[in-house]
Amino acid sequence: MLNRKDTYFKKAKSEGYFARSAYKLIEINKKYKLVKKDDVVLDLGTSPGSWVQVCLELKVRRVLGVDLEHSKVDHENFEFINDGIENLKVDEIGKFDVVLSDMAPNTSGVMDAEKTIDLTRDAFNVAKKVLKSKGNFLAKTFQGTGFDELTREVRKSFEFFKIIKPKASRKESREMYLLGMGFKK
Repeated sequence: MLNRKDTYFKKAKSEGYFARSAYKLIEINKKYKLVKKDDVVLDLGTSPGSWVQVCLELKVRRVLGVDLEHSKVDHENFEFINDGIENLKVDEIGKFDVVLSDMAPNTSGVMDAEKTIDLTRDAFNVAKKVLKSKGNFLAKTFQGTGFDELTREVRKSFEFFKIIKPKASRKESREMYLLGMGFKK
């Protein structure tokens, strides 16, 4: 049985994070330095906002969040677009040092991996348009049909590429994170 109130859930609540996913970004960033002070960050699939919280703690200059659901973050260095990424006007939002995506479909248990892979591909397509040269990309995806093709596609666009399963991910989850650093324009 899935324990939704595990260690990371409880830790997030006690430390003031909106969700356990904060620890996934913290762990990855500690090892790879993907988000740095003064970066400009695009966070796709922002809600509830735990990755924004982590970015703000890292003293980024600005975070633009995009999600269909509202974000809980209220901060002067955070802007929010309440919409889907398919409606994002990439030519109007500027350039970014980092693009993050923790997007996931409303889970039904059927074809979730394929839907998540599609969302990850959408996030990657946005990243290719808005990332600065040498920029970084991190996106959640699930293992399933299309995973290998997607990872090959992302790998080609970055100087460094890694597939990561953070400790804060549930053991039973098929989620993986694609990390690309050093975007090749």
